Amino acid sequence: MIGIVMFFVALFALLLGFPVAFTFGGIALIFGVWAEGLDMFAFMPYRIQSIMENTVLMAVPLFVFMGLVLQKTRLAEQLLESMGRLFGGVRGGIAISTVLVGALLAASTGVVGASVVAMGLISLPVMLKYNYDKGLACGTICASGTLGQIIPPSIVLILLGDVLGVPVGDLFQAALWPGFVLVGAYILYILIYAKLNPDAAQPIERDASVSRSKEVFDALKAVVPPLALIVVVLGSIFAGIATPTESAALGGFGAIVLAVMYRAFSWNMLYQAAKETVKVTAMVFAILLGATAFSMAFTYTGGDYLVEEWMMALPGEKWGFLIITMLVILILGFFIDFVEICFIIVPILAPVAEMMGINMTWFAILIAMNLQTSFLTPPFGFSLFYLKGVAPAGVTTRDIYRGVMPFIAIQIAVLASILVFPGFYGMG
Repeated sequence: MIGIVMFFVALFALLLGFPVAFTFGGIALIFGVWAEGLDMFAFMPYRIQSIMENTVLMAVPLFVFMGLVLQKTRLAEQLLESMGRLFGGVRGGIAISTVLVGALLAASTGVVGASVVAMGLISLPVMLKYNYDKGLACGTICASGTLGQIIPPSIVLILLGDVLGVPVGDLFQAALWPGFVLVGAYILYILIYAKLNPDAAQPIERDASVSRSKEVFDALKAVVPPLALIVVVLGSIFAGIATPTESAALGGFGAIVLAVMYRAFSWNMLYQAAKETVKVTAMVFAILLGATAFSMAFTYTGGDYLVEEWMMALPGEKWGFLIITMLVILILGFFIDFVEICFIIVPILAPVAEMMGINMTWFAILIAMNLQTSFLTPPFGFSLFYLKGVAPAGVTTRDIYRGVMPFIAIQIAVLASILVFPGFYGMG
């Protein structure tokens, strides 16, 4: 039972706010030495070396760099302004344009914090100005900003691909259709909400001085460059021309080209983007090293066998395992970050899933969709914190929590549809 005790001690330490990487590494050291002695960690240097030599994980800093460069080009501002004018005449149009821009930002930058903050600063004041319901406005921005967790190129999918041993390119392809369905479900909800509550999402009167063709042209001018980058990056992977790591490098170069096109390139911008990339990458890899030590101690103390026996004894076999797994990840997502879940929870569950003959690509997409929900769930959903940090004084935490609830329900419904109808999504 040492492994199980170790697992719950780690969760408790995380809830108390201890740093993630040091929590996993420290608890692994304490329990590992207690159970087996220092000899348990003799192979740890080789594990660290294999992590550092993993070419799949090289895509993480490259995609993060691509996103940060694009974040600093005013890409989000131009997209929101032009799309807002294009859809403003429709009831709920600003919210719909926010979802579409969120999807484009997800596919081009994938940086959740940047997307939520940008849309919170630009789109939220406009929606409030036109008397949008505060809950609808806040929920739309938070949900749209988290689309980068499922729409490729997603850092979550890269990490899951490495942990589960599934080609990242396959995960990117498999995630496209669920991502589109989720975007469509968001838009459908907004249209229904606006229809049932006409005063909560009023249309904007068009500026008569600007022709419709000019609005369409401005929208295309804002959408086409990032869309071209998305097509090049993802297209090179899907066509088999480049690996995800190579396409990530191509994306980083393409982002710099776009920065030059938008006249936003400067050496200081490049330095700031590179520095922030190093910080994010260091955080991810520090957690990965701590998680590696933790999983090694967990395995050596027999924790994996206990989990395997318990999971195999569940009623319903495969379906019982999948339902319990999704519930556990959903609940853990309320309290801990997706990186910890990827590196600690998923490696424990993966061997059981393989023994049950579950399609690992399907399993990865289920987990990714579930982890996206963790960004919205109170009390520790990161998107909620990002939006609260930039929201006007009149927007309360209660407004944000109330607004995200329908979108959480939509995400769970789409997750359930992937679970029950995998063939509809080309998986199973």
